[in-house]
Formats: sequence, structure tokens, C-alpha cells
Amino acid sequence: MRFFGLIGKTLEHSFSPAFFKEKFNEEGIENTFYNLYPLKCIDEFNQLISDFTELSGLNVTIPYKQEILPFLDEINKDAKEIGAINTIKFDWVNSKLKLTGYNTDYLGFIESIKPLLKKQHKSALVLGTGGSSLAITHALKKLGITYTKVSRKPENAKEISYELLNKDIIGETKLIINTTPLGMYPEISQNPDIPYNAITNDHLLYDLIYNPKQTEFLRKGKEQGAVTKNGFEMLIKQAEYSWKIWNNISFKK
Repeated sequence: MRFFGLIGKTLEHSFSPAFFKEKFNEEGIENTFYNLYPLKCIDEFNQLISDFTELSGLNVTIPYKQEILPFLDEINKDAKEIGAINTIKFDWVNSKLKLTGYNTDYLGFIESIKPLLKKQHKSALVLGTGGSSLAITHALKKLGITYTKVSRKPENAKEISYELLNKDIIGETKLIINTTPLGMYPEISQNPDIPYNAITNDHLLYDLIYNPKQTEFLRKGKEQGAVTKNGFEMLIKQAEYSWKIWNNISFKK
């Protein structure tokens, strides 16, 4: 029997169990299960892995993608550069458990956005500076795309405030990525406060949110002629990469 799962704080609406159950059924993967393991705080993690000794791997979601780092024995190079992990691989070395952290979010993002990128997408605005933005900016570096983060409270030269966003900045930056939870179900009427009237059909708007399928951010961009994409494919891809890591299946980065 092999057990995998997801740790986080609020997991009731998680996509992962249904995805992996379908994967196991379709591919004839037997005696393998994927469960939810909600933690009230990250300090419950050690008790979890002590209680469930058959765990072979875990995914990590908010708010623990950064808080989990001190609990790991090793961190993959890309995950270390990102500063956040969403995948933990369990290995037994000389009868001792070894936990290695990875980040597959940036891989899922790259694979999902790459087919949409055109020559005008040389720079990006990344809305939000939370944990989700870390994987996105790492992916943009890998893709050779410069970026500026947009924050309610800018903290460095790489960040600007929403108040400073104007038509000129939007007009010059043809890729806009929302990493904030604004517009996520059930608060579907919300959207990032940007000058949508400056968006054109040369723009690409990408929203990490996948519920609803079309957020207000994407709807407003589409009205202006922009190409839009939600985060569902990224979610699928990052889960597939997690499975490959857990099963030592090689892949190109």
C-alpha cells in the first residue's frame, strides 16, 4: 500500500484527491491512495508523519509552502531559489526517513503558458507578492521574461504599488499574471484594481485561479481583446510533476 496526500489548512475544496483517484483508476495503479491531511498549524507536521508511516509523498498548499521548509532534510535547487515548496518526497535511507522538498508549481506554469507566448511578451506584471508569486517569478526568469511585481505595500525596487499602475505601464507590458486570491470562489465579483481599458489584443492575461473558470480579471481582459488563461492546466501539470518526482520518473525542466 502506498499513501500520498495534501497538507494545508483548509482543504475541503481541494482538486487533488479527485485528480489522483481518476489517475489511479485510468492507469490501473493499485493499492495507492491520495488523502487530505489538514493541519491547524505547521507544528502538527511531525506528528502527522509519525502517525502515518506509510506515506510516500505529500503536496503542500497554503499557508504552509514556506513554513514547511525547516522540517525538510533537503531542498531541491529550484525550490531553494524560489523559497517555497509544494511537493515532499519521502525516502528511507539506512532505516531513516529523509524528506526532500521540491516546487512543481513553476514547472506547471511554464508548461501551461509557453504555447501562448509571443514576441511581444518580453516583460510581465505579476500581481501580488505572496507565496504563489515566488514560483511564477522563478518561471519567468527561466523563460527570459523580465517582470515587475505589483503590491499593496511595495518593499523593494522590483515592486510597485497598484496606485502607480497607469495606461502607459499596462500598454508597455503585454503579459499580466494574477497571483492574488482576488476573484476566487466564492468572492467572484472581486478583481485586481488595474487600468483594464489599457489592455489590447496584444495582451496575455493569466490568472492562477481556476474556480471560477473565468474570473472578473480574465473577463475584463477578454472584453478588451486579450488572450486569457486560468490556472487549471497549471494545476494539472504541477500534480503530474509531483507524481513523477515521487516515482523517480525523469523529466526535462
